[in-house]
Amino acid sequence: MNRTQRTPRTDRTQHVDDLVVIGAGPYGLSIGAHAAAAGLDVRVLGRPMASWRDHMPEGMFLKSEPWASNLSDPAGRHTLAAYCAGRGLPAEHGHPMPISAYADYGLWFARHSGPEVEERTVTAVAPHGDGCFRISTLEGPPLLARTVALAVGMLPFRHYPRALRPLPAELCSHSTGHRDLARFRGLDVTVIGGGQAAMETACLLAELGAEPRLVARAGGLNWNTPVKPLARGLLHRLRDPHSGLGTGWRNWAYAELPAAVRRLPAGKRERIAATALGPAGAWWLRERFEGRVPVLLGHRLHDAAAVGDRTRLALTGAAGEPVVLDTGHVIAATGFVPDLARLDLLDQNLRAALRRTGRGGTPELSAGFESSYPGLFFAGLVTAPSFGPSMRFVHGAGFAAGRLVRGVRRRLAGRGAQPGTSGAGAAALAPEAGHPKSFMG
Repeated sequence: MNRTQRTPRTDRTQHVDDLVVIGAGPYGLSIGAHAAAAGLDVRVLGRPMASWRDHMPEGMFLKSEPWASNLSDPAGRHTLAAYCAGRGLPAEHGHPMPISAYADYGLWFARHSGPEVEERTVTAVAPHGDGCFRISTLEGPPLLARTVALAVGMLPFRHYPRALRPLPAELCSHSTGHRDLARFRGLDVTVIGGGQAAMETACLLAELGAEPRLVARAGGLNWNTPVKPLARGLLHRLRDPHSGLGTGWRNWAYAELPAAVRRLPAGKRERIAATALGPAGAWWLRERFEGRVPVLLGHRLHDAAAVGDRTRLALTGAAGEPVVLDTGHVIAATGFVPDLARLDLLDQNLRAALRRTGRGGTPELSAGFESSYPGLFFAGLVTAPSFGPSMRFVHGAGFAAGRLVRGVRRRLAGRGAQPGTSGAGAAALAPEAGHPKSFMG
């Protein structure tokens, strides 16, 4: 595929892109690939695979199976298996893949599929003129686009328990805040949470010479069972089919029928998004974890305070008894809560005007991932209450990218725009007076 080449303009008009994709993770890169193949004039802004490269500790592994973790291009050529085959790397069912190798795959995909990614830090997205959007960045003048796709991933939606929010950064961090856990060697660290991120973080801490403990509200830890072979008899396949989200008909429906999930009542969709495929550790982690990480189960955190260079946690134990922990650092592996209120880069008035799904804070979306504001599209975690739990995983990127780009084409056709042609927008725009919170990839 030919890479998009951009040359500076010398006149006083500004180019108007068909589509600007904000975010260069699996969803943003997949949308860019589909849009370029469809002939759209598209830009992808962000740091490619930023979450995977910068916010996951060394030594972590991909929990999903390699065959369920492909980024999506229309021809299906740039798969994880294709990348690994050219480098002698295993991409086999039942064999976990290092996160570092997966991040390298994403960078390879970005180089070979879709437009060249522009490492710009987006600070604001706002309506501009007649049906366009103005995208402000820290690097260079603003851009104009007829449509925008927000594929900002999970980082804007990091969740901290309320009790931990007042703590300073040197005493408390989120599990996505670390690339290198070696800084905690010799320090006692309390990890809050009961899912894969919590258990794998605690396990890595122990292996690096820290003294971790895990605190979880649940009365027990859930572990995924070892994966079943891909090659099975017909009866076994019919009884318990494989899918990109695991085995079983329920998981198969979530993985393969997101459009059907969207037709369910809003309340049911929200419950599915919040509860399906709940916290659980990967089967391959269990042997490394058990016996090495002390665990406090059934404990609820209700207060935290800095005491010198340490933190005192006030908990309620499984029997209702008070428990006080003194710890050197707290890592909140407490997941993500998608909410439009956290998207500071989106114009405040526009954000407030968007229709929400059910009672939650996520946008109501069309079958083409378009919000109630014409031309503004969403992808990734924030769309899970509309299309189901597959949008929480890379596996959903193919469905989302194809549907979203078709939605963009319909929107452009409705406006009478010809995809792939430049537009003379407003006159050159004046510099911003200031920048709100930013997002990059």
